[in-house]
Amino acid sequence: MYGGRVTDDYDRRVLNTYLTEYLGDFIFDANQRFYFSKSGTDYVIPDEATFEEQLEFIDAIPMITTPGVFGLHANAEITYFNNSAKALWLNIISMATSSGGGGGGLDREAIILETANSIQDKAIPELFDEYNIRKSFNNNISPTQTVLLQELERFNKLIVRMKSTIIELKRALRGEIGMNQDLDSLASALFNGFLPELWAKIAPPTEKNLVNWIDHFGRRNK
Repeated sequence: MYGGRVTDDYDRRVLNTYLTEYLGDFIFDANQRFYFSKSGTDYVIPDEATFEEQLEFIDAIPMITTPGVFGLHANAEITYFNNSAKALWLNIISMATSSGGGGGGLDREAIILETANSIQDKAIPELFDEYNIRKSFNNNISPTQTVLLQELERFNKLIVRMKSTIIELKRALRGEIGMNQDLDSLASALFNGFLPELWAKIAPPTEKNLVNWIDHFGRRNK
């Protein structure tokens, strides 16, 4: 892993120091056994005599490894399970499909179109007039105003992206153009209530779902 980064004697000295500190002969000291960890079970180098005994030793290692084995805080397990549960549910939602409108409900395309129309009509604001705003500063722009202009530029790019992609998606749903990968991803996001990746790429980082993000987007615009 580190071999390709050893380019001079100083790199080699550092690497040897790490190896001596963490992988030295003390690991194999017969008088004082070395424990990699004692969290849940004793993690040691096995000294069983036969192959079968080695296999039994391996089988006895717990399948679920606690964070302490890796020197992590116990809360790391909470984060891991939270992320695993979120990933599981997101995958389930992303595979959700509609059985159609036979039961009186809207089909998938109708839900996507309704969501797209709602965002287009109510959530997307007009572009900021960057030119006149900059002109109003009379070429005497303060650091705060510089940040403002940068924010307006980024916000306008996001507004343009939202408008154009929704228009293209609606055309694709009508069959006027082909449904490419980006538009299909946008459609799935609108159907499942996720923030579309096309928008998230040029928006501030967020963990919000589509509904909460649209609300945040409107408040940020004001």
